Amino acid sequence: MDEPETEPVENGRRAYDPDADHAFPDEKLNEVLEFIENDVEIQTYLDAQNVNAVTRKGYNDHGSKHIEIVLNRALLLYDLLKRGGVEFNGAADEGLDEEDESVIVAFAAVLHDIGHIVHRDDHSYYSIPLAADVLDRVLPNFYDTADSVRMKGEILHAILCHHTEEDPLTTEAGVIRVADALDMEHGRSRIPYEKGGRGINTVSSQAIKKVSLREGGTVPVLVEIEMMNAAGVYQVDNLLKAKLHKSGLEDDIRIVALNVREGSDAIVERMEL
Repeated sequence: MDEPETEPVENGRRAYDPDADHAFPDEKLNEVLEFIENDVEIQTYLDAQNVNAVTRKGYNDHGSKHIEIVLNRALLLYDLLKRGGVEFNGAADEGLDEEDESVIVAFAAVLHDIGHIVHRDDHSYYSIPLAADVLDRVLPNFYDTADSVRMKGEILHAILCHHTEEDPLTTEAGVIRVADALDMEHGRSRIPYEKGGRGINTVSSQAIKKVSLREGGTVPVLVEIEMMNAAGVYQVDNLLKAKLHKSGLEDDIRIVALNVREGSDAIVERMEL
C-alpha cells in the first residue's frame, strides 16, 4: 500500500493534508478542522494555555504550537494505523460511523490541554468540564442531539486518558495519548531554555532533533527519533514509553531512536522500544 500523501513542513515534519487521499472518509473531518481554525473561543483557549505552563511555571510549550503538532501527528498516526488494518472501537461502540473516528481524534487533540488555563497540575481533569462546554456548543453544528452526546463522551474519554493516570479504553484515545508524547522536538522547549531553564524535560527536549512517522513494515507505524545527544533518552524512555504503555497500540507502533550527532558521545547510538 502506498504511503499516505502528506506535505512537508518545517524541520521535515509532515502535516495532515486535507486534500490528500486518506485511508478513511475525511469529508466531515475536514469540515471540523476548518471550523476549529476559525473559532475564536477555541483559538483563544489554545493561546491562553501557555500562561500557566510556560510563563508561570517555566514548563515546555503547551499552547497553539503544541496543539498544532499533536493534531497533525494524531491524524497521521490514525491514518497509518487505518492503512495497517488496525480496528477502532470508540465510534463503533457508540453506533457512530467510521467518519466519526477521525473527528473524535481531532477534537480530543485540540482540546486535551485546555485545563492548563486553570493549573498545570492535574490539568487533564480540569480539561474535562472546559472541553465539555466547548463541545456542547460546537458538536450540534455537525450532529443531532443523540449523536452529539455520544461524540462528547468519546472525545472527553480521549482527553482524560492522554495522561498516564487513566488507561484508554478506545483506540481513538490511545492515538491521542501517543500523539501527545510525540511532540518532543527541541523547539518545544525553546522558551524555558532561553530563560535559563535546565530541568530534565527542557534539556532532554533540546536533544531531540526530529521525529518522523511512516509505515513500519512488520507493524503499521514506525516512529523514528533523531537525537543530538544521550539526554534525549529521557524523552524516549521515560515519557514516550510511558505513554505507549497501556495505550492499546503497543503491538502496532515500533519506536527507534538514533544518536545522529557526529563526533558526539557514543553512550546511545541506537535504541528501540
